[in-house]
Amino acid sequence: MSFEKLGLAEPLLRAVRAQDYFAATPIQCEAIPVILTGRDLMACAQTGTGKTAAFALPMLHRLFAGGNFRRHEDSVTNGQQRHHQRKDGRTGNDRPIRALILAPTRELAAQISISIAKYGKFTGLRSIAVYGGVGQGPQVRALQKGVDVLIATPGRFLI
Repeated sequence: MSFEKLGLAEPLLRAVRAQDYFAATPIQCEAIPVILTGRDLMACAQTGTGKTAAFALPMLHRLFAGGNFRRHEDSVTNGQQRHHQRKDGRTGNDRPIRALILAPTRELAAQISISIAKYGKFTGLRSIAVYGGVGQGPQVRALQKGVDVLIATPGRFLI
């Protein structure tokens, strides 16, 4: 089955084509329509069958179609990130975390992060992976700028 028949947003279809994906795998054909409707799904498939795209593409579709985010270029004025004053007096960015992906290892978190970046390339959505074994400072600064999708290992997520 083609990705076009799965009902994904055009920016995602463009990203899929850029990755030279032309036909959805069986796990993608089964999972994507279920996740697009907002239903929960638990699935199992062998390595290399496209599981990351099976959950990432519909997640990105729902985030993109749902709007409520400012594209990076819209949230920057004269090279500065715009911040707003919150009710509690602190300032924050206009881009709260809207999706969380927990990964058991930093290697898997990094791999998922790369895939999310590739699939979301044309959507304006931002993502970051946070995991241990590397300096926490750059990860914190990236989070402060705002992200739509956070990919994290449990240990770093709790910090």
